[in-house]
Amino acid sequence: MRILVIGSGAREHALLVALAADPAVSELHAAPGNPGMVQATCHAVPVTDPAAVTALARRIGADLVVIGPEVPLVAGVADVLREADIPVFGPSAAAARIEGSKAFAKDVMAAAGVRTARAEIVDSPADLDEALDRFGPTWVVKDDGLAAGKGVVVTPDRAAAHAHALACLDDGHPVLLESFLDGPEVSLFCLVDGETVVPLLPAQDHKRVGEGDRGPNTGGMGAYTPLPWLPAGMVDRIVAEVCEPVAREMVARGCGFSGLLYAGLAITAEGPEVVEFNCRFGDPETQAVLALLESPLGETLHAVATGRLAEVPPLVWRDGAAVTVVLAAEHYPATPRRGDLIEGAEQPGVLHAGTARDADGRLVSAGGRVLSVVGTGPDLAAARAEAYRILDGVELPGGHFRRDIGQAAEEGRISVPG
Repeated sequence: MRILVIGSGAREHALLVALAADPAVSELHAAPGNPGMVQATCHAVPVTDPAAVTALARRIGADLVVIGPEVPLVAGVADVLREADIPVFGPSAAAARIEGSKAFAKDVMAAAGVRTARAEIVDSPADLDEALDRFGPTWVVKDDGLAAGKGVVVTPDRAAAHAHALACLDDGHPVLLESFLDGPEVSLFCLVDGETVVPLLPAQDHKRVGEGDRGPNTGGMGAYTPLPWLPAGMVDRIVAEVCEPVAREMVARGCGFSGLLYAGLAITAEGPEVVEFNCRFGDPETQAVLALLESPLGETLHAVATGRLAEVPPLVWRDGAAVTVVLAAEHYPATPRRGDLIEGAEQPGVLHAGTARDADGRLVSAGGRVLSVVGTGPDLAAARAEAYRILDGVELPGGHFRRDIGQAAEEGRISVPG
């Protein structure tokens, strides 16, 4: 099976590593890819151009296209591939609105009877102050569009909430104000084929840039799986109360979901409540989750793409734990510095994201989140130790990372409200 992976980040690198381990996969390609993706032949193709992606898939004889990032999905790349009879793992543009429009996602959840935060759309600066008065004392302000995980502000500071909302409105984007959900957060990925839903392992992301969950939100500074504090049966409950009702509602609306539905949830005293949905694998959770997958990924994704998910045997997972730690460039998440020399990135467990080759062929930083390092082990403590052992061998001038990914869970400091 020839597979083309669309994207250039650590998430796509992790997908390629897992796909390379599937005996049914004979050839891997990536577009545009990055210097670390030695598993694949990389192609310099604009990934938001449906015609260009389709032409590439035809040229290489792709049996499956896996679309990693949300932007090409929202742009309808999957639709054009399907029209060309090329199997694709990723939802249609209509279904990708579950991430592309938070207002659409809220409407779907309301119709499906799924618990989520109380919300209000604001599309005019004139209405902002009055709307803010109806929320707090912790404000949650979201850009109603794609923001690469950085369009959300959660703050007890009303002035900061006002400033973020006004910036979104000034950019021409409505904003979503939400009530704050109190409870630890969970990321649950589900393979979805119409009304068939198959969950992967639950993970937890660390969004804030600084240790102790301080500083601004980022695209994600690290993640771990599984979650030792998550109550038994909670994954089944999330599937039954959240993911399956949403999948059914999408089918009822004529935009059935095919691909990866990512539910970001808060586990409150009343049970799981949705923080957000994404229409694709999440980064950095994917890197940890796929590190424990035993089942053949290529065959599984192909089954989703061809409407055969219900025929796939139960997924098999390795025992133990996995931890992802992100190495970010200096000044991230503001304006990251680029062009710094990277050393030590050839080790197993290192996944590339914001990297490039300079004129001399040296590996240099080329983005905000530069590398992801994945450690595995028989338990969370061992996986954390392995991740930081690998990371300590990587050098990036000005680079920074969090030393506390998964630490609160390891020390038993996370609990569900009772």
